[in-house]
Amino acid sequence: MTDQVPLRDDKTPRTARGERTRRALLAAAAQEFGEKGFHEGSISGITRRAGCALGSFYTYFDTKDDIFRALVADMSGQVRDYVSPRIATARDGIDAERIGLLSFLEFARSHKEIYRIIDESEFVDQAAYRAHYENTAARMTTRLAKAAERGDVRADVEEVHAWAIMGMNVFLGLRYGVWDDSRPADEIAAIANALIEKGIGARG
Repeated sequence: MTDQVPLRDDKTPRTARGERTRRALLAAAAQEFGEKGFHEGSISGITRRAGCALGSFYTYFDTKDDIFRALVADMSGQVRDYVSPRIATARDGIDAERIGLLSFLEFARSHKEIYRIIDESEFVDQAAYRAHYENTAARMTTRLAKAAERGDVRADVEEVHAWAIMGMNVFLGLRYGVWDDSRPADEIAAIANALIEKGIGARG
């Protein structure tokens, strides 16, 4: 399963300018839905924020539901693309989870709208909502499995552990990324990582 919901061929941008317009619409949709929510947000509000004509919207999206669905997939991809390269610099499997949370906190602090958008997707598009979390958990499960093979974590680490760590990260991101971002992100990540190390770290 991939993170991106594929667009129909007739809606796929065919030029660099078209891709820029589509990106502008998605960025505007993140602002519109992040501030107003899905039901109060509007297509006209999105195009106004994007600085483009209403007709441009329908070149790339059919409905408000359509762009919302694309936005959820896009934001999920943005998180992945921000976090993954940073995790690649980790010294071991435990450190990878610290960097993963730290990176997610950084992302959440600069994209606070992500929580409202993802939460609302549960009721607007259940499939997009599930895909966001299932894809994230799948990446974490794979990462933990590789860490277990290297001996960085316990050999019995599995999918349940990935979902548990992801659940912790989600609520830490809400508390220390969205509600209050005054505490140093690396401090939060270090505290949470100590729990992970004690829970699934390789035993001597």
